[in-house]
Amino acid sequence: MNNQTNLTSPSLSKREEKRKLKEHKKEAQIQSGKRAKNFKNTMKLLLKRVGTYKTSIIIAVIFAIISSILVVIGPSILNELMQIIIPDGNGVLDYQTSTVVRYGLIILGIYLLASGLNYIQNLLISRMSIKVAKKMRTDISKKINKLPLSYFDKNSYGDVLSRVTNDIDIVASTLERTLSSIVTAVVMIIGIPIIMLTINWQLTLISLLQIPLSLTIVIIVVKNNQKHFIRQQKYLGEINGYIEEQYSAHNVIKAFNGEEKAQEEFEKINKKLQKTAHKAQFFSNIMHPIVNLISNLIYVLICLVGAYIAIQSNDPKFLATIGTFMTYTKLFNHPISQLGSISSNLQSTMAAAERVFEFLSETEQPLDDDKLTTIPVVKGKIEFKNVNFGYSKDKQIIYDFNFTALPGEKIAIVGQTGAGKTTMVNLLMRFYDITSGDILIDGISIKDMSRNYVRSLFGMVLQDTWLFEGSIKENLRFGKPDATDEELVNACKLANVDHFIHTEPKGYDMILNEDTSISAGQKQLLTIARAMVQNAPMLILDEATSSVDTRTEILIQSAMDRLTEGRTSFVIAHRLSTIKNADKIIVMQDGNIVETGNHKELLAKNGVYKELYTSQFETGENF
Repeated sequence: MNNQTNLTSPSLSKREEKRKLKEHKKEAQIQSGKRAKNFKNTMKLLLKRVGTYKTSIIIAVIFAIISSILVVIGPSILNELMQIIIPDGNGVLDYQTSTVVRYGLIILGIYLLASGLNYIQNLLISRMSIKVAKKMRTDISKKINKLPLSYFDKNSYGDVLSRVTNDIDIVASTLERTLSSIVTAVVMIIGIPIIMLTINWQLTLISLLQIPLSLTIVIIVVKNNQKHFIRQQKYLGEINGYIEEQYSAHNVIKAFNGEEKAQEEFEKINKKLQKTAHKAQFFSNIMHPIVNLISNLIYVLICLVGAYIAIQSNDPKFLATIGTFMTYTKLFNHPISQLGSISSNLQSTMAAAERVFEFLSETEQPLDDDKLTTIPVVKGKIEFKNVNFGYSKDKQIIYDFNFTALPGEKIAIVGQTGAGKTTMVNLLMRFYDITSGDILIDGISIKDMSRNYVRSLFGMVLQDTWLFEGSIKENLRFGKPDATDEELVNACKLANVDHFIHTEPKGYDMILNEDTSISAGQKQLLTIARAMVQNAPMLILDEATSSVDTRTEILIQSAMDRLTEGRTSFVIAHRLSTIKNADKIIVMQDGNIVETGNHKELLAKNGVYKELYTSQFETGENF
């Protein structure tokens, strides 16, 4: 029995290895097919964008063709000149100085005209590539505003930024270098052999040997190198995303001594990028020395064969032919090397363009501009009816949520982290659409109103103190561009930030940027003032005082009371001191309302709220 097992095991093992090898080859073929398909689709999309500028391209192509033809003709005219000035077999020179001068001027004129045309066509292509890049950036910018927030939950901001900057820059630079180079290379590869055939067919055949040899190398490298460029762009996006994340949390990393761990993770991603980039660049760069080697071998062969023909024919003037062919051989090497460089650049470009078009093809949030339902007079009654929601199908967060906020009520929402507090506000603002159920404002479903209109009904102050680079006035007017200076000042007085602004040299014209030294509390006060300027009929404060010190909190509490007076407002707060005077307090747990009432009623129940209240004031913890 053991012998039989020993005899059959190797056979089974070999069969298993063959099966795995076959599966691996099949998978490689599938991936290769996908890459080829993606390459073609990406190329079509890119050509479609480039085709928008047909006039510039046609003019540039015509100039490139004429310039290339002139460059190809130059050595043949030089050959005619050398034929004149080289003595014949008897050592006799038969030429006039005027003839030599005429040929010299013709050659000079040819190269000057070729340079001028080449400059113009490069300028046209450069402008076109810049316009293509600008349009792609504009499209991405518009796309960002059309994507649902769920996209950014799954993808890092750094990766998106990488597509806007690195990937589009690669596409633009390649278009600038490649389009005219392709035309020039094709014209020269066709034109040079034709001119050489008119001079000497034997040396032409030798020179043409480098075409199949060089193109074989280019095709092999291009075929196997695309996957490395795709991975290179992917890892570049990853590393940009990681760096963006680390810089935004730099203080936290320092505070927890996490530099070493952060560096290890960076090195891990960086090593992947380095390996992939090394492979991509190695195989791309190996083409040039091989093509140059082939060209140099052909160059030597032409010299030897040309010298042999000159000796056998006893024709000194054939030396001019050899010199011309040596010039053409070197000139012929240029477009072949260009094709290798172009193929390498195209690989990198297609990988970058694929990432851009992949982003542009992401599913957009459905348009709802046709929903013209509005509320004639906003009272502020908000109803949640049997609301269910999950960020994904397998992860539900809100379960059969029911609640009614009456006009003018101040509603506080409390609960442990992950209870669903912010999610409820996100649904109310239509940042996400509910899975089932309905949300009504004054009896009208928010599904029947456009997202822009729903959001215009709410003033919002977030935990993150977002301010853009610009003056304080510009930041305050963000929600209401036509607000007067008087409205700005009144809002800032209510938010107790007017005094701080007047202590600054430029007051309301002070520019806020990275170099501006203002505290987190002052930033939060400005965002609160911004909400006051907007003067929306309803208000949402999502942990608005979480980054404000106790003294500042006291200053803004009275302002908040004035702001919320007569407005339905939702307050998500960590500090219970900010919600004691709320009309209703909702206590949430695992996506459900577990308790409802005012501060005194909830304390009397000795339930979840009492437990949270006690834990905060006994341990100093926030929730």
